[in-house]
Parts: sequence; structure tokens; C-alpha cells
Amino acid sequence: MDLTQLEVFTTVAEEGSVTAAAEKLHRVPSNISTRIKQLEEELGTLLFHREKLRLHISDPGKTFLGYAKRILALAEEAKQSVSGQKPSGIFTLGAIESCAAVHIPPVLARYHQAYPDVELDLSTGPSGDMIDGMLSGQFSAAFVDGPPKHPEIEGVPAFNEEMVLISALNHPNVTRARDISGSTIYAFRANCSYRRLFENWFAQDDAVPGKIYEMESYHGIVACVTAGAGLALVPASMLETMPGKNGVKVYPLGDEMGKIKIWLMWRKGTVSANQKAMTALLEAMRA
Repeated sequence: MDLTQLEVFTTVAEEGSVTAAAEKLHRVPSNISTRIKQLEEELGTLLFHREKLRLHISDPGKTFLGYAKRILALAEEAKQSVSGQKPSGIFTLGAIESCAAVHIPPVLARYHQAYPDVELDLSTGPSGDMIDGMLSGQFSAAFVDGPPKHPEIEGVPAFNEEMVLISALNHPNVTRARDISGSTIYAFRANCSYRRLFENWFAQDDAVPGKIYEMESYHGIVACVTAGAGLALVPASMLETMPGKNGVKVYPLGDEMGKIKIWLMWRKGTVSANQKAMTALLEAMRA
């Protein structure tokens, strides 16, 4: 297995045909077909289902495609890190959802204007997934609440954020965690650092949350809180952008506990020209 085979495979998967992939890669179709067959023989599985002039990626092919893209991105990153090239190629970024929705759109817009040769590939998810993605090589860098806690991760501060407690408008005022001990709360999955912050806020006041309903979006969380079904902890900047912001009461956590920083992080030893350019842009925007 070599990088050329992976490039051929990913191109065929994206284009859906050998002919289209051959045109894009400036190769003859027979060469593309041979490369795919060799890769399938090496892997011991079919990567595509053949149907006349079209190729449909198989389930094993879909699994392998994720790895192939990550390997190609890491290879490009490694090349840039030792060659001193200007930013170019694929830049795989991760970000927690609230940061992707509020903080980084203007950053990505300016980055694209400054470095049009870079193909930005952004994925979102809980903070735990972002850390795992950096460690596995899935992401070249990621925007995660910091500072870094894993010994293999480093980074720089990027944005300030404040987490606030929200309740329905008719809910009694909340002054401390004990006021809502045993109450239903809405949060993301257990590997979300914001959820851990919420649970720690309860624990510091010798209180405990009641039923924890796991949600997949802030819009869903705010809708449930507005309806009076429970309480939640959300980023203030995210809440400010949402239509339901006027349907909830907002409470700061107090004692600066809710004040956090979002960092741009990356795995130690994997600094690339793309990442350096992003770091410089963030510093310039903060100046």
C-alpha cells in the first residue's frame, strides 16, 4: 500500500467512476482500475461494487476511506513541517459545536482569503472526540476548551467564553446548585467537558443533578428548557445567537467558574505550515 494507491482510491470514491478519476488525476483509466484492484487484493476485500460505468463504495470501502483521507492529510502535514512550504493542501480542523457556530466562522473566512490554496476540512463534536481526533491524526488541529490537559497536546488560547445556567421563565430563581439539586438537566454526551463542568458545579455545592438527558444540539437543549422540562448549562455566546434566547432565564455560575477559554490545540511535534498560519492569524485578530 502506498500514497499513490490511497490518492487513487479516494479520488474514485469521490468521483464515483474510474473515467472521472482518471481525468482528475491525469492518468489513463486502465491505470486507475489496476491500482484499485491491487489495493483490494492487498486488503482482502472489495472496496467498490461495480455497476456498469459506475462504482458504488462498499461498507468496507467507506471505513477505509476515512483512514485513507487521514493518512494523506498526515503525509501532506509531514511534508509541510519539514519543507517550510507556504500553507497549502488539506487542513483538517476539529471544533466543539458552539465554537464552530459562533467564534470561528470569521476566522475561517479570513484564513481562506489569505491562503486560498488550503482546503479547510472542518468537523464538529464533543471535546473528548476532538482530543481523540488529534491524538489519532484525524485532525491537524482543533478548537477545544483549554488549557490542554493531555501530555501529548499543546496549543494557544483563541477565544474567551462564559458558560451560563438556563431555566424556563417560570422557574424559581436559582442562586446556587443546591437550589436545583435533583432536577432534570440536559447536556451532551459524557465526554463533553461542558457537561463535566456542570456536574462539578453541582458537586462543589454538595448537590447532585437528577435525570441527565443527553442531547445532540444546543437548539434541542434550549427548546427543552424553554418548555420547562429541565435546566442546562450553555455557552453565553451560543445562546445569544439562538431564537429561543428570550424564552429562558439566564444565571452566571459565580466565582468565575463559568469563565473559560477556547484554545487552538494540536498534537506535539506535528506543527505544519497550515497550523502556523492559523496561529498567526488568531494572534493578529486578538491584538
